[in-house]
Amino acid sequence: MLESDLCRWLHEQLEALPSVRYPFRLEELPKNGIYFFYENGEVWGHGGEKPRIVRVGTHRQGNFRSRIADHYLLGRNLVLDPMKPAPKDRSIFRKNLGRAILKKRGLPYLDVWDIDFTSRKNREENHHLRNMRLEVEIEEEISRILRENFFFKYIVLEDMEARIGEKGLESKLIATLAQCPLCKPSEKWLGNYSPVKRIRTSGLWLYQHLDSSKIQEEDKHKIVRIIDKTKKYKSHQ
Repeated sequence: MLESDLCRWLHEQLEALPSVRYPFRLEELPKNGIYFFYENGEVWGHGGEKPRIVRVGTHRQGNFRSRIADHYLLGRNLVLDPMKPAPKDRSIFRKNLGRAILKKRGLPYLDVWDIDFTSRKNREENHHLRNMRLEVEIEEEISRILRENFFFKYIVLEDMEARIGEKGLESKLIATLAQCPLCKPSEKWLGNYSPVKRIRTSGLWLYQHLDSSKIQEEDKHKIVRIIDKTKKYKSHQ
């Protein structure tokens, strides 16, 4: 099966699942799974105007809800404290959105934005470089964009080893999308401003696993079973 056929198949299979848009209840989400983000204005390349997947992600065991909360900044506070980590330090999705915003605005803050302030050493050595008012402004813009322009679907998958790593399903899903020759970002896509070339060229808000192995026939059967299980999960809530 061609790369484009695999990508189309994956998009079509996920159509059977409901879309989750902000605001939503975290407690209604599963504890373990893989999520698929879509973005307003981004359509697939297989004909028509169907939405295009722009990010695939997963998490460590039991942390699905926490991961989504980190992305959307739910139950997290924005603080003007250079000695504390920023929301973008707990979500690479937010960090990548912020990079594109800064680049689009022509603001010379990327070197500081890229520093991981979850590290105590980094906080002690670099806190004086931080412009906290600018960081709060960018973080608020990221939250607004995520809440207004993005939605996601998910599949329930309990086994962490089946989700994560080069042999996990997440990497195969990402590769299937990244290697599709037809699904391309729109001219207005925010990711076109990303300083990360692999984001710009892939049309995805990530840069890991782009060159991994795509889903195979056995994976397709597995995905169909997982989607059926996920539909039953939703029906029992």
